[in-house]
Amino acid sequence: MNNRTTFALLVLLTAVGTLTVSSAYAQQNPACVGCTQEDAKIMASKALMNAIPVSVWTDKADYGHNDIIKVEGQVANESGYPVTITVISPLNSIVTIDQISVTNHSFETTLNTAGAMWKYDGTYTIKANYGTNEKSNSVKVKITGGDAYGQTPTTDNQCGANELSASGQCMPFSISGGTVTSATLNPGDNGSIVISINAEEDGTLTVTPSKATIDGIFMVLVDGEQWDDVEIVANKVTVKFPAGAETIEIIGTFVIPEFGTIAAMILAVAIISVIAVSAKSRLSIMPKY
Repeated sequence: MNNRTTFALLVLLTAVGTLTVSSAYAQQNPACVGCTQEDAKIMASKALMNAIPVSVWTDKADYGHNDIIKVEGQVANESGYPVTITVISPLNSIVTIDQISVTNHSFETTLNTAGAMWKYDGTYTIKANYGTNEKSNSVKVKITGGDAYGQTPTTDNQCGANELSASGQCMPFSISGGTVTSATLNPGDNGSIVISINAEEDGTLTVTPSKATIDGIFMVLVDGEQWDDVEIVANKVTVKFPAGAETIEIIGTFVIPEFGTIAAMILAVAIISVIAVSAKSRLSIMPKY
């Protein structure tokens, strides 16, 4: 091979190598020719949004108990469904749930911290869910200036050894697989009992609150999630919890005991009316002699 041929081959290999490197670089780092700084920010925001299905943030990190929290967020792939906003308190109980519509991949809402469910100081978790658990995100805010929530349980001399004390109310209980560290009664339309536990292994908690505490049991949450492994008999509830569980919330519902009596009276009146109308109809169609 002469020198001229060798030189020509080197030039060809160099050109091919340069084109290959330039092509790979262009694929990994696409240029934004003629873009302004604002355009570059929008491109970066879209790239980040595609990497995170749901994002959520607040206007501040710290609030008082009479403040308004502004919540904003974005979804990557808008599907026409609303975003579900769930707020979890420092006691790991649900403060509020709301659904927010999505417009142009964005959503926003406000939360008022003046309500009774916001009375405890501490860190509140604001969770945004868009259809599935995989499409969710959360942000934490701190609220101060209200009632302090103590993690150390207090002993009430009026309650027995096998009873829980929640806001002055005594409730018989039993537990296996862990220990109860504290209990709190949340007042409200239905009311709820929040029980903090130290679950060393899978176990069972049985609680029998009085009707003065909650009248009827509607739902049970374990660590903020609705729990199905529950047995409810009248005002007695048995919850099978997994190892590592921290909080069990028993949500009550009011019933109207007089409803059964009223319903029976209405049914009796309806039956008598039907019999009377039927008897009158039979008499009216009998031939007269």
